[in-house]
Amino acid sequence: MTEPRLNPGDAAPAFTLNDQDGTPVSLADFTGRKVIAFFYPAAMTPGCTKQACDFRDSLEPLQRAGYAVVGISKDAVDKQRRFADRDALQYPLLSDEDLSVHRAYHVWGPKNLYGKLFDGVHRSTFVIDEHGRIEHALYNVRATGHVARLRKMLGVHEG
Repeated sequence: MTEPRLNPGDAAPAFTLNDQDGTPVSLADFTGRKVIAFFYPAAMTPGCTKQACDFRDSLEPLQRAGYAVVGISKDAVDKQRRFADRDALQYPLLSDEDLSVHRAYHVWGPKNLYGKLFDGVHRSTFVIDEHGRIEHALYNVRATGHVARLRKMLGVHEG
């Protein structure tokens, strides 16, 4: 049995979550703009830091190409704030402590690590178009190199 997943053309599940400043951010806030929403397992861990910093370092060319970037994890608002401050992350980090948005995007579920089964976050990225539809659904991505591959896929270059 395959698990449910979002596919290109599907409506992106709506959400409203607090960012690292405690300010509510909704998917609807981005209507008319493209959004890259990436789900990461835990703020301030090595892989998540690498991925978040890669997005930070690519933010200007992504924004020039018309993309907003948001990161989403199950971390509390105060931990998101510490992460943003520590690594100078200049985009919203959204707190989904009850995992409702993780579940809506099908990024929370069974994982297998060295033969041990547990529920966790499947590192995933979604590109959402101006009309709130999934353009790309990238499940189980690697932290390292993911942003470079995403930029290549989207045709976003430096300069």
